[in-house]
Amino acid sequence: MNYFQFNFPVKDENASEILIAMLSEAGFEGFEELEGMLKAFIRESDLDQLALDQICTTLAITYEQSTIQPENWNAKWEQGFEPVRVNDFAAVRASFHEPVTDVQHELIITPKMSFGTGHHATTFLMMAQMSQQNFKGKTVLDFGTGTGVLAILAEKMGAEKITAIDLDTWSIENANENSAANGCSRIEILLSDKIPENSTYDYILANINLNVILSNLSAIVGACKRGSFVMISGFLRTDELELFREVAKQGFICETLTQEGEWVCMGMRIN
Repeated sequence: MNYFQFNFPVKDENASEILIAMLSEAGFEGFEELEGMLKAFIRESDLDQLALDQICTTLAITYEQSTIQPENWNAKWEQGFEPVRVNDFAAVRASFHEPVTDVQHELIITPKMSFGTGHHATTFLMMAQMSQQNFKGKTVLDFGTGTGVLAILAEKMGAEKITAIDLDTWSIENANENSAANGCSRIEILLSDKIPENSTYDYILANINLNVILSNLSAIVGACKRGSFVMISGFLRTDELELFREVAKQGFICETLTQEGEWVCMGMRIN
């Protein structure tokens, strides 16, 4: 399976974040933000050329396209990857980095055609929100696990059982490898695009995108028990009002709201 890489010229951080949001809704999975450029990645089979053309027309933007062979992904990723820190709470590094010893939780994450290393603002926001919660002895659902970074962090924070799901086979393979690299034993990783039925969780983590969140809100409600806390991210500040309306319809009350750049992370409970 090949991936396409698209290089888009961008004027500033705000333009980059708007483009990321639109590309995410069109199926793009990973992004690398550089000065004056956004690199975006998508599986060859997932590319919707009409949707991409519409985005480019709307934003009056051009791109350069190239193909990445699966065996070349890790080498390409390693060229610019540096460890990520969330204050003194957690650090995310690759196996080839030196250990990070001055944080509460160290995670070893090596992506293989899947995304989520803590570099993107939404992953950082989710991890920061998690630092304010007590996961000891709790059950957790990580919806759209990617590399498994949030599920792994939940286990390191003491969660009793974590269910991590993703619809991408590369993500499932990668999440399993990363789980093993971190010595995890309480994470069940499932290939699925649906939240398991007849199961409830103390914590639900969903770092995906606006459309997927909105289309799965009722399923998220069904996976909540009394007192469950839900953390969602992958949407922009400009989407806040729409999301507030929809989550309120489902009976959620927003308890926390954090922002990094234009990206937002929301923590909520059922009313």
